Formats: sequence, C-alpha cells, structure tokens
Amino acid sequence: MSENPDSPRPVTPGTQASFGTYGGRPVSFVRRGTRLQGRRQAAWEEHAERWAIQVPRHVANTSVHPDYTFDAEAVFGRKAPLIVEIGSGLGDAVVHAAEQNPDKDFLAVEVYTPGLANTIIKINSRGLTNVRVVEANAPEVLESMLPEGSVSELWVFFPDPWHKARHHKRRLIQPAFASVAAKALEKGGYWRIATDWSNYAVHVREVLADSTEFENMHEGERSGEESPLTQVWQSGVESVVGGAPVREGRAPVSTEHTGPNEGVDAEGGWAPRFDGRIRTSFENKAHEAGRMIFDLTYRKI
Repeated sequence: MSENPDSPRPVTPGTQASFGTYGGRPVSFVRRGTRLQGRRQAAWEEHAERWAIQVPRHVANTSVHPDYTFDAEAVFGRKAPLIVEIGSGLGDAVVHAAEQNPDKDFLAVEVYTPGLANTIIKINSRGLTNVRVVEANAPEVLESMLPEGSVSELWVFFPDPWHKARHHKRRLIQPAFASVAAKALEKGGYWRIATDWSNYAVHVREVLADSTEFENMHEGERSGEESPLTQVWQSGVESVVGGAPVREGRAPVSTEHTGPNEGVDAEGGWAPRFDGRIRTSFENKAHEAGRMIFDLTYRKI
C-alpha cells in the first residue's frame, strides 16, 4: 500500500532541507484540500503506488528533494517524447491527450491531492499506461526533478490568475519560472499556455518577450481588431463576476485588475486554440461567462 497522502513526508538528514529552509520564495498555489474520501481514497490506496511518482521530499509535502531525478525511460519502460502538464487539476486534459497519443508519455504535476486521485481514477478506467502523476511544486519539478532537456512539451493551462496587484508575485509564470521551464525543455520544445484572463495573458506575453530562451510561434499574429485582447477591452466582460451582473453595493472581482484598456491591441502574438487541449468544464465555464480564451505558444530556442 502507498504512503498516506495526509502524512508528512520524510526529509533527508544532513541537507539544507533538514534545517528548515525553503528559499523564502512565494508559491503560486494555495492547497485547497488534501483529504481523500470515498472513491478517491480507495483509488489512491489501491493505485497510487503504480501511477503516482513517490518523490523524496525537501521541507514540505509538495517539495522535491534536489538530489532526486526522474527517469522517464525507466518509469514508462520505453523512450518516448515526454509531455508535462503543470496544474493538471482533475486530469481531464492530460488523460484525454494520453489516450489520443499512445506514442507519447505524460506527467501530470499538481498540488491538489483529490485532483491527482481523480486523475488516477481516469487512468485506470481508460486502461492507460502512459500517464504518471506527481504531487509537487512545479518550479522544483522543472529545476531539479526533470533532467535538463528531457521534456518535449510543457503545458500550463488556466493557472491561478492572482488578480490583486499585491498578489502578482505569486503568479506561476515569472522570469525565474521561464528559466527553469527552458532548462527542462529540449531545444525546439514547445511551451503551451492558456488563460481566460486578459491581465494574466498580457503578463505572460511580457515575461516571455523578455526571455532570450523562447520565441513566440505566432509573433504579431491576431492583432488589432482580430485580437482577443481588443475584444475583451471593447466588450468590458471582465468587469462582471463570472459573466453575471455585479451584486448591488459590491465591486466586481476583476475591477482594476484587468490591466490598462488601450482600446486596440496592436501587438498580438496570440496562438490559435491548441486543438490537443480538450475543452474541460473549467474552460466551458469561462466561455459561458463570456470571457475570452488566450492561447500562447513558445518554442525553446
């Protein structure tokens, strides 16, 4: 039987981790729950040992010991392109992609234990063998767990937008994260990103524009009136909560957090929707709310 997900992970004695340090850096997530019940608990107990990567921990339940290296060829029993999804949620996208691409291997990275349990349920129900899950902090996975240049594609779909300006430092995609992403990706490997919030989309575009390690595969495309950013600015949809009217006396969540409205986006750079991404319930809710989906695709130089 595998380790109980609620129990603390061991810390290797004699390392920096054993002295209680963790770099002092903000993390991009809030762990909304780790307790498993019912089908999720049963799936974890029965199948986690096979499908969940048991990594030695650093100082927290989601940390990865810097001495640990993931050997994809040994884990999957073959040499194949490795696709890594950061923030895999309930596993809909990664499991669908794995089913459609049996010649590729997939690693789902998530800190929400019930989501990983759900992913394991889906792996089993579809009889897949080319997916593994890991409960871990994404920057550590890319920095040390994955060998340099071992990833063919990196997916980050709908990361937490952290709307408030004081929380922007907690956004996952930052210059430091771009560096570790570049380290893990092979030369020519793709980084696919999607978000349903314009402010985060602009933030990502700015971060990656400053990177010397990536090129935008759709530089200058879908600008002007064709830009989803222009459409958001002109529609004002992000000034409402979830696409519904704002309650009287309350300010919308996204007010002042959508970025400056320039009327027309002259820069562009937006990719067409990635057809390898199944439309999940999360993305459907964004569409129902009238929000635009921003896709960005970058290649490791």
